[in-house]
Amino acid sequence: MDFNAILLAVAVISVLGLLIGLFLGIAGEKLKVEVNEKEIEVRECLPGNNCGGCGFAGCDALAKAIADGKAEVGACPVGGKQVADKIAAVMGVEAGEVLRMAAVVRCKGTCDNAKSKYNYVGINDCRDVTIVPGAGDKACSFGCLGYGTCASVCDNDAITVIDGVAVVDKEKCIGCGKCIKACPKHVIELIPYDAEHVVKCSSKDKGKTVKDICKTGCIGCSLCAKNCENEAITMVDNLPQIDYSKCTGCGKCAEKCPVKVIS
Repeated sequence: MDFNAILLAVAVISVLGLLIGLFLGIAGEKLKVEVNEKEIEVRECLPGNNCGGCGFAGCDALAKAIADGKAEVGACPVGGKQVADKIAAVMGVEAGEVLRMAAVVRCKGTCDNAKSKYNYVGINDCRDVTIVPGAGDKACSFGCLGYGTCASVCDNDAITVIDGVAVVDKEKCIGCGKCIKACPKHVIELIPYDAEHVVKCSSKDKGKTVKDICKTGCIGCSLCAKNCENEAITMVDNLPQIDYSKCTGCGKCAEKCPVKVIS
């Protein structure tokens, strides 16, 4: 056995290892990405749901945005005021008022209220149903399809389908917005948790068309807007839109609505 050859090989490998180590060390220093310490601290405060309800691609992206001053400390809809206060302490600012939000399904087109065009038998997924002929069995092209895609993506079991329409349990809802993204009909929206009234219709059709296909659809009569003393309701595409920053919860809109679509 040639010991000199062995020693030479060991020496060569050791030198190469040393050179590679030095190269990696230098490269690591040159190429390292500076991390904002506040970003790390903010990320530790966030709940980690990665729901995207804040408008960013998960908690990591939100933490970076908050640390960079591009998002409010109360931007996490899941964490609420408790998380906002923790992040505010990290950022050295006041959290301010954090408004709790909850999802609501803007449709009352149950099996009894809404007419059907045909009997559908197939995959129970709203997104798939929209690509079949007629885009679903309900006569209203704007209403809830009722196949529960929103319920399937809800991590908190806050949504159930009752009599053909999705219903949100606002006590369980954390306002993450997953159901809103999943709904192909866009009938779900976030409103303040304490909101006392909501327009339970999404149809943009004119009154006669709505009456022909749904007993509880909005007919666009504007009585709710005309009787609102705080100008909290405006008509957009034949539908009343409530500005909750102006709404006092007086209930006149619901009282005057002839089809009781405001509930």
